[in-house]
Amino acid sequence: MHHVRRPAALRAVLRAAVAAACATAALLAAGPVRAVGAPVAPRLVVEIPGPEQGGDAGSGHARVPARSAGPAGTGGTGARLSEAERAADGEVAKFVDNGPTADRLDVVVIGDGYTAAELAKFHADAEAKWAEVTAVEPYATYRNLFNVWTVDAVSRESGVSGDPDRATVRDTALGAYFWCEEIERLLCIDQPKVDSYVAKAPEADLVIVLANSAKYGGAGYNEPSATLGYEGISTASADNARSGQVAIHETGHSLGKLADEYFYPGVPDYEKYTGPEPAESNISTLSADPMTARRAKWYRWLGEPSPDGGTVGAYEGGGYFVTGLQRPTDNSLMRVLGKPFNLPGVEAMIAGFHQHANTVTPLTPTDRTLRTRHTAKVAVPRLTGSDGRQLVVRWYLDGRELRRLAGRTEVTVAELRLSGLGNHTLSVTAEDRTPSVRDPEIARTLRTTVDWTVRR
Repeated sequence: MHHVRRPAALRAVLRAAVAAACATAALLAAGPVRAVGAPVAPRLVVEIPGPEQGGDAGSGHARVPARSAGPAGTGGTGARLSEAERAADGEVAKFVDNGPTADRLDVVVIGDGYTAAELAKFHADAEAKWAEVTAVEPYATYRNLFNVWTVDAVSRESGVSGDPDRATVRDTALGAYFWCEEIERLLCIDQPKVDSYVAKAPEADLVIVLANSAKYGGAGYNEPSATLGYEGISTASADNARSGQVAIHETGHSLGKLADEYFYPGVPDYEKYTGPEPAESNISTLSADPMTARRAKWYRWLGEPSPDGGTVGAYEGGGYFVTGLQRPTDNSLMRVLGKPFNLPGVEAMIAGFHQHANTVTPLTPTDRTLRTRHTAKVAVPRLTGSDGRQLVVRWYLDGRELRRLAGRTEVTVAELRLSGLGNHTLSVTAEDRTPSVRDPEIARTLRTTVDWTVRR
């Protein structure tokens, strides 16, 4: 039996749409007037990236159409593709292969605005963007927990709508377009069309849509898919490095279940938070002393130097509110693009990784009894952190640890020195004893156990 222990973190409901500080217009559009009795088109809540020239990682949220509408998002070129284009459309490739889908966090990358002749560029763009993601901790240490897939989406025209200006319209596979809800940098997609491509890849946990564009922009579709199971969609411009940082920030929401740590000075209704304690692990109504007294939120990290600079404390402002909510550090990636995750954020991201990935993959089938001539073999992913730390592998026979076998990835039944004629249980556990996790509840989820029935 393949046992996996998973954290119980839950994503809080996304907040209502808000306006960014110093925005030139309201970030949310009321939407078109509809006739009485007309059906309501589905709309999704997405995060808006912060301005290209500025510090904020985001600018609140907007409600956007699930489907691209009108000339700015045709979203469905399949019927107009040539025979050769249709042959290339939907092809799936695995460019990072770290093991079976069931045991890895599977990322699916889909491109929009790439013609059949540009698919080689899409593959190169996907690899470059993943390299950018895995340069950031804790992705850098845990990159071997991921598989990454590409799905080719062939567009009739190169580029996406809204680039270089709002009048530009292009016929693309996913209907990606800038100027979504009248916000230039908000890069929306036709989600049902994206889902039709995601469904071609095996069990996606996270989706990235790359627009064939150098224009700054992106969006965070951070609600889990009820049908396909992925945690969220991040959109980004393939040829804009800062846009890639937006995508990494969005994974903080989808995988880490983290709140935004930015806030809006001078925006009405966001001067002070007066609600209950938020569910997210990185914002709190508590200042440092009450947090310590109640042993709440990130109290275990208080006073520690953080990768994003400064010391973990309780800094006023977060979750869009200027006062009433505290954040762990001044400028983490959940507030400012280009910064690392802070220590509580790293802990949350590691918990999210382990929610989808197992640390042991059995290479010897677990559904049959192993006899003296057999060998129990497993694969254990290597960690790639600068400290050289690796997963701790331990073997057990009927619940008793066999210390002499520690660290091994294969064990023969003969060397177990079994007695009697009955069945025994051989177990192997790989545990992540990272110092980046201090919460015991999370730490208990950072291991996987595999069992076999063995006998002489």
